[in-house]
Amino acid sequence: MNNNKELENAEYGVDSRYASEEEMKADGKVLMAARLGRMKNLNPNLIIQAELLSLKLRMEEYLTKNIHEKHNFFTEFLSEYIDTICDKRNQFSEDIGISPVTLSHILSKRREPQEKFFLKLMIHSELTYKNVCKFQGKIWFQVYFHEKICDTMASQDKWRPGVEKQVRVSNFVGV
Repeated sequence: MNNNKELENAEYGVDSRYASEEEMKADGKVLMAARLGRMKNLNPNLIIQAELLSLKLRMEEYLTKNIHEKHNFFTEFLSEYIDTICDKRNQFSEDIGISPVTLSHILSKRREPQEKFFLKLMIHSELTYKNVCKFQGKIWFQVYFHEKICDTMASQDKWRPGVEKQVRVSNFVGV
């Protein structure tokens, strides 16, 4: 059979050597129904563990890239972490001893997280991940500051001209 045809059909997750497209789609529906049936019977704790592991891996991947987007990765990761482990965000704010308003302000970027917040988040996540996988709480600091560095470097055309006017070098070093 034609390799291009097989690659086109690979997205369905079924064998691409069917006699007709209808046969392929019918088999795909059966496979999807079986997958959904299996997922319904999964232990909720296993689902949470998988989501936490996925979050950790995406955070680690983010740290390897220079992303220059107007996107708040820290608050997105934090929101996902909280929503994965808590039914309500108030529960998380109680867990780490901050007010729900403070948490809301951090998540909406109206307030910068303070060091004490990071320390509590670090300990909370280390305890949460204890039975999932090895997790270093410092990743929250790294994600937050990686985002700040990327944002600062991406917006140089805005801040650099004004700052350059304020800087002078009195002793040049070099040849």
